[in-house]
Amino acid sequence: MIHSMTAFARHEVKGEWGSATWEIRSVNQRFLETYFRLPEQFRGLEPMLRERFRKQLSRGKVECHLRFSANPAAKGKLAINQDLAMQLLEHANWLNEQTLNSQVNPFEIMRWPGVMEAEETDMDAVRADLMKGFEQGLTDFIAARASEGQSLKAMIEQRLTGIETEADKVKQQMPAVIEWQRTRITEKFAEAKIELDSTRLEQELVLLAQKMDVDEEIDRLFSHVKETRNILKKGGAQGRRLDFMMQEFNREANTLGSKSINADITASAVELKVLIEQMREQIQNIE
Repeated sequence: MIHSMTAFARHEVKGEWGSATWEIRSVNQRFLETYFRLPEQFRGLEPMLRERFRKQLSRGKVECHLRFSANPAAKGKLAINQDLAMQLLEHANWLNEQTLNSQVNPFEIMRWPGVMEAEETDMDAVRADLMKGFEQGLTDFIAARASEGQSLKAMIEQRLTGIETEADKVKQQMPAVIEWQRTRITEKFAEAKIELDSTRLEQELVLLAQKMDVDEEIDRLFSHVKETRNILKKGGAQGRRLDFMMQEFNREANTLGSKSINADITASAVELKVLIEQMREQIQNIE
């Protein structure tokens, strides 16, 4: 299947720890480039994410963004370090005795570093949930690239049919063009009152026909159409091969235009160039 390099996917993940949103987008690029925007506590996921993209994609500039929102109610229960608190209290009581029995505020004890502790969220579980969400987002992202790729494939196949039509039109016109040129040369010689023997005339016409012969270019155009369809059918990362085929198409269209001595054939050569350029623009987005 042909894949586009332009796509977007968004996937939301929810849990007792809160919620998170993955966003993945890409545009065309000659090679694979990945960029990440992750919260600081999840920077460690970047190597795994980069490897997942590397295994699934071949080309494109990919941006991956994670938005994370913690659930305040999901924070662990408070626990008191009783040993530390008792030591502080004993010292505080001693100080009280030395300062005319001033009362100790218990909240002052609780605010002492290390006395009150909250249970930490299980970050391994959170990371596991986030990676599951990323895998689903990546699946949706690849599906979007495939869907866009199918649209590009349909556009290219339509242009290939147009190229076949124009090439066949030129092929059908060539006998009439050659006969028209033969008549035109004969009339020119007659107007100039130049008599040529039949052998010399035939030699001149053969040379002219050789210069005008576009059978080779037409055959190559049909061959390129067939090869391009095979590439589209094969699927996978075929963007570079398709781009090479566009160069081959252009070469034949240019040669056909240079040999043209007829307005209709010139029009067909121009139309071929237009169709090829339209395909080339679409192929720039194919992986």
